Amino acid sequence: MNRRDAPFLQETFRRIIRHRWWILSLYALLFPVAVVLAMRVPTDNSIDRLIVRDDPDYLAQEAFRKLFPEGEHVVLLAEAADPFAPGVVQKVEEIEARLAGLPGVRTFSAPALFRRADAVAGARQDFRRFATGTELLRKQGLVGDDFLGIAVEIGGGSAGERSKNLAAIDRALAPIESAPAPLRALRKIGGPYVDAYLEAETRSSSTRYFPLFGLFIVGINLALYRSVRTLAAFLITLAASVAFTMAFARLAGYASTIVSSLVPLTVLITCTAALVYIQSRYAENPEGNDPETHQIFTLANKFLATSASIFAAAIGFAALAVSKIRPIREMGLWVAAGLLLTWVAVFTLFPALQRILRTPILPRRTAAGKLLLRLLEALPRFSYRWRWALLAGSLILMGAGAVALTGAGRTIAPMRLQTDALDYIDPDLPLSRDTRRFEKAIGGLSVVQIWVSSPAGRILDAGVLRGLEELSVKLESDARIGSVTGPTTMLRWMRYLAGGADRLDGDDAAWEGHAATMEGLMLQEPELRSFVDVAGLSDARLTLIYRAEEFQGVEPLKRLVRTMWDSVAATDPALSGCRMRLVGEGMLQAKIAQHMVPTLTESFFLTAVIIFLAFLLVFRSGAARIMAMIPSLFAILVMFLVMRLTGIPLNVATILIASTVLGASENDQIHFFYHFQERRSSGTTEQALAHALRIAGRAIVFATFINAGGFLALALSRLPPMRQFGIVTSSAFVLSMLASFTALPAALWIFSRESPAGKAGR
Repeated sequence: MNRRDAPFLQETFRRIIRHRWWILSLYALLFPVAVVLAMRVPTDNSIDRLIVRDDPDYLAQEAFRKLFPEGEHVVLLAEAADPFAPGVVQKVEEIEARLAGLPGVRTFSAPALFRRADAVAGARQDFRRFATGTELLRKQGLVGDDFLGIAVEIGGGSAGERSKNLAAIDRALAPIESAPAPLRALRKIGGPYVDAYLEAETRSSSTRYFPLFGLFIVGINLALYRSVRTLAAFLITLAASVAFTMAFARLAGYASTIVSSLVPLTVLITCTAALVYIQSRYAENPEGNDPETHQIFTLANKFLATSASIFAAAIGFAALAVSKIRPIREMGLWVAAGLLLTWVAVFTLFPALQRILRTPILPRRTAAGKLLLRLLEALPRFSYRWRWALLAGSLILMGAGAVALTGAGRTIAPMRLQTDALDYIDPDLPLSRDTRRFEKAIGGLSVVQIWVSSPAGRILDAGVLRGLEELSVKLESDARIGSVTGPTTMLRWMRYLAGGADRLDGDDAAWEGHAATMEGLMLQEPELRSFVDVAGLSDARLTLIYRAEEFQGVEPLKRLVRTMWDSVAATDPALSGCRMRLVGEGMLQAKIAQHMVPTLTESFFLTAVIIFLAFLLVFRSGAARIMAMIPSLFAILVMFLVMRLTGIPLNVATILIASTVLGASENDQIHFFYHFQERRSSGTTEQALAHALRIAGRAIVFATFINAGGFLALALSRLPPMRQFGIVTSSAFVLSMLASFTALPAALWIFSRESPAGKAGR
């Protein structure tokens, strides 16, 4: 493109520059509103947030909750060398007394059960025999070798209400934690604490990432352009882009989740890269040219390539909308909207700021700049000489990466999927260590609910209750199942408290008596009403705790429960007329695992197709555009190989690597090919490569440093998935740049069948 090309674009940018003060005033009015909206984006890392609202398992879970509304649960572990000593029991009772006054908080413990046994004077000394005389207490996590557990239920609600309840519990227990004797320690575990930690880390991420990225922008800007005025234009444009992106989330009803910190970071990086491409072209104004005329030329010259790269990235991220993992779906649409808003700011606010601040041109190249230019000038002939080795080596590594991701038959398994929320926090944290230890003690922490529906009003019939008890006993006989708690569990408790066995058996007459007792307990025991729907007496639930690592996904667990249900129903006519379903958070977590691979493959495929079509539309050559995607594909597949070799799993963050790298790195290839074709129509392949590397090569290097440096800031995260994502994504951008300067020119040489002299080669 020369200075007389694209008259419409040049006239458009001439008007933008002419009305620069009006544009700046408009942004100044909208910016405070955007900041206020951005600050009101809520934070929510609950498991429910991970599933889209129209998912069948999510809908079943919501229907289940209407019948069995309950709060969230945490567990307090009172650790002691001898957990049955009188002093320890007294301390546990003190803990329960401190929590009793908190609104919406209920506790359940072995000492509380012991008190309900109507013990005679001095019976406290028999607590050891009481606590160790049944497996019920151990299976419920209320008794361990060196702890007594206190189950705490807190009222359900929003993430803010959960945080408020946890803070109230922490305040009430602060004196105990500061002086725990005779306890060794008082430990707090449970899903709410994990969610609260993730939310706190998500909120605080900006306080660490953005200042670091800001310093990075300041450093690279001053190093490249040596101008405070240019730096000011960059920072103002970046601030506006991020503020409008976050404001969009508030207007769209999105919430900040564990992957949401990627949104402003991605916008910052994409916007910075676009500004670098524009400013680098503008700063090299030939001597004697009018700055405003050259600015208009630069904007028109970089408009097509910059717009194509931003739109391709935006549509690529929008392809994540196919995901059934809700935060990833929202993150994709959120980034796409942010990139479109960024595109507007890049071609309106930034040109206005360039003219108002009179950003200077570069008077001369630095020594480093001259060295980089010499290296870029040597690349065309270097890539021709080693073209076959460079391309073959790249293809071999790409094939190895594909195998590392998808596996190879029975020899190599696909990459491991990670869905447990506990895997998203540092394993060295006390919260993680204590939870894993408790998980081993009770035989697992993964939970599903067995939802049983009977004919109208028949859930407390003797035959149904007997069938539920038989199902519980059968399931608990499997070593992979920790415990099953249901309506008949309360009957077992009552028998044990009365001094009998903790098992329910007997003939039909005995079960008629059990059913009558159950009806009486329904009026007295709130805990029992949480297992039976008292309104219709047609639904009940059994809480099943299991070791998730013993099952390859939830489907084997489903088959196990279904097999045992069918076995019991075959001999119990009352149960055969009932319906059984598996619901609960465990089901939703398993659903996330099922959706991860489709999220990766579908979104990546859509992103690749969309970017290819964008290339085809802009550059009109399908074969050459396939080669243009070599650097991105090389970087992505090689990073999967690195992840496999280093043991980094696929999770809710790292699953985004393919789409993120493909969407962001194609920016470099678009600019490269745009300038390659500028010269290719009237010159040789060598001349076109030299022209593209001279115009876009330096900007590709700078943009890569920005992309890699920006995402590398995530390495400071205390959340393993984000830390892993930052490291591997940064590495992928560097690999993409290397492929852009080696494998891509090699492929172009082979495709053109020319030699550096311009003659046809073999």
